[in-house]
Amino acid sequence: MRRYGWVIRLRPERREAYLRLHAAVWPSVEQTLRAANIRNYSIFLHDDLLFGYYEYVGDDHEADQRRIADDPQTQAWWKLTDPCQESLAPPGSGHWWAPMREVWHLTEEAA
Repeated sequence: MRRYGWVIRLRPERREAYLRLHAAVWPSVEQTLRAANIRNYSIFLHDDLLFGYYEYVGDDHEADQRRIADDPQTQAWWKLTDPCQESLAPPGSGHWWAPMREVWHLTEEAA
């Protein structure tokens, strides 16, 4: 399992629309994420920043990310959610959400 953290700016004028959408995420979008080996996915909000976290349990993260991006229902979902967001990723990076580097993780206590 590998952990991923991502950040993006939430456009203040689209805040309520974004929160409304995420109060009822489409089951087909959730199923696509699960099929792409994404687990324990959470999005947190602080002021105008969204922080996303998930755990990846597959063997080919890039291929599974392509699987998500190729899904028609996910593409329709992104047409609704993307206008609510402002990318913080470096131009040309290929990312919409900016990847974050993990600097610390609390592991299970040794037995």
